[in-house]
Amino acid sequence: MSSGRLTSVSRGLVAILCVVAISGCSLFTGDDGRNDPAPLTQFDAGISAQVSWRAPIGSGTKIGISPAVGRETAYAASADGQVAKLDLSSGAIVWKTNVGKKIAAGPGSDGVITAVAAVDGSIIALDDTGQVKWQAQATSEVSIPPAVGFGVVVVRSGDYRIQAFNAENGERIWSVQRPGPALALRAPSRMLMAEGLVITGMPGGKLMAINAVSGDVQWEGMVAIPKGSTDLERVNDVVGEPILIGPLLCGVAFQGKMACFDVSQGGRMVWSKDFSSASGMTVDGKNAYAAATNDIVSAFALQNGNLVWRQDALRNRKLTSPAANERAVAFGDYQGYVHFLSPEDGRLIGRLAVGGGAIVAPLTTTADQGILVQAGDSSIVFITAN
Repeated sequence: MSSGRLTSVSRGLVAILCVVAISGCSLFTGDDGRNDPAPLTQFDAGISAQVSWRAPIGSGTKIGISPAVGRETAYAASADGQVAKLDLSSGAIVWKTNVGKKIAAGPGSDGVITAVAAVDGSIIALDDTGQVKWQAQATSEVSIPPAVGFGVVVVRSGDYRIQAFNAENGERIWSVQRPGPALALRAPSRMLMAEGLVITGMPGGKLMAINAVSGDVQWEGMVAIPKGSTDLERVNDVVGEPILIGPLLCGVAFQGKMACFDVSQGGRMVWSKDFSSASGMTVDGKNAYAAATNDIVSAFALQNGNLVWRQDALRNRKLTSPAANERAVAFGDYQGYVHFLSPEDGRLIGRLAVGGGAIVAPLTTTADQGILVQAGDSSIVFITAN
């Protein structure tokens, strides 16, 4: 058996071990109830949320599949190989294509090129009529959506390589690799493209900013430093999508910290707080929000990292990465509910069942302040709240 195969098997075992660690399950002493999902409770509604439209995509979803949102359109995929472009105002399907392979991650789109990663590590790019434009091969499996923009399609593969392909013809134009830890967490993540850069979290608690055209690494910063005596204790991948708001670049790590850096001052760390998330974070103009690994939700002031509030009513409900707007902070859960919390004090102000099973994809805020959800059955749901 080759060393590459051994590495792959080891990472598969790690994913299982990390799920056990996150859930807090005991293999020897039985369950005493402390890890049971919090029951749904009554509350005084502060908003009225409703499903504006629902669009079926295909069959099946995975942790790396989540919609990409533009100003007037969205792009979505399903595990069985379907990729679609949707009109955000109505949910009408503009086009839908079966790429002929099972999809592991995606889509990513810049509104011209849309890309997904197949389970065999191939990258498939479509033009904006839904026709396959090219296919290329990543160096190993890809479990987070491609990032598309600035003339490139960028993927982060399981061997800790960030690779860029020419968006027109699929030619690989650069590759950046960093040494990775022995174990890595399989968690929802996304790369961010902004100001000519690809910004990505990495296993080992690191954020990286790479020139999208040349592949030159512009900056690296540590969100969290691995600690512990075992490989499992030292897993502290940056999860979710890096957040860029004004001069602040923020990220959160599993078994690590939440941290914000000032990119206008060379990436100087502004603040960091001990925190562990397996799903990711979001921000609005005032606060940063995230669910901890036990799904207690916290809000931290963007300016200095001070704790603003904490909410435990959703404990152990396997919350998604959140979406935030001026009215609410929203999380999906394992039963297909979307929960709405007040940005001011964290109290529950709304709940909506979208069905379809567990929601695993990050929730996304659209330009008109609606919220886009990929349900557990892979359908796309557009929610408005008043």
